[in-house]
Amino acid sequence: MLRDYEKELQLRVEYIREMLKNANSKGIVFGNSGGKDSALVGILCKKACENTTGIIMPCQSRRNYEEDTVDAMEVADKFGIKTLTVDITNAKEAISSELSKVTELSQMASANINPRLRMITLYAYAHANNLLVAGTGNRSETYVGYFTKWGDGGFDFNPIRDLTVTEVYEFLEYLDAPLCVRTKAPSAALFDGQTDEKEMGMTYAQIDEYLFNGPDNLPKEIVEKIERMHRNSQHKMTMPSEYKAK
Repeated sequence: MLRDYEKELQLRVEYIREMLKNANSKGIVFGNSGGKDSALVGILCKKACENTTGIIMPCQSRRNYEEDTVDAMEVADKFGIKTLTVDITNAKEAISSELSKVTELSQMASANINPRLRMITLYAYAHANNLLVAGTGNRSETYVGYFTKWGDGGFDFNPIRDLTVTEVYEFLEYLDAPLCVRTKAPSAALFDGQTDEKEMGMTYAQIDEYLFNGPDNLPKEIVEKIERMHRNSQHKMTMPSEYKAK
């Protein structure tokens, strides 16, 4: 084990409670995707705050409606997390139809509409109920910019942003999370057949090796890809640039 997860649990619960106190917020909402990161965030938030809601937001992908929904509910049932479902397929189809009148969307331009609609859904629900939106991105994917700007990159706080994928899995094992989220291939499920590692062209184990130990034990092409993705995604890591008069 890379960390003392008993201590990590205590510290992260305290952090979440402090966020709620400072914001004078009544609770938390997060996107329950049925994946490892959302499972860990949901469990941590529920342990910190009884008023924690996970929203399942399927969109077009068959996996969203089948495996992901089943896995999301298994986590929610085991840890007593209130769960709602908001199907955003019709909204995606409507905005895509209007956009098609003015431009041709690439596959990724279209796919990234999904996480941005989910962000809209979470913030609308949060605003209506005085909640904070919990983010679910981990350190590994954040380092290479593998998230959608103004989509899953939009949140009020993130209790796992410093954890690598390796550590997320270890934390889930410590918490005895359902095996379904600990063994499935990581995927944003933006389209059928998509997996994170296939899309990136490298494994999370390789990214974690780079983060833990540097580039020496990795193939040159993998190191170059990690460093290129990190470099090219810097615009995602900071607030947008603003002109300031001199």
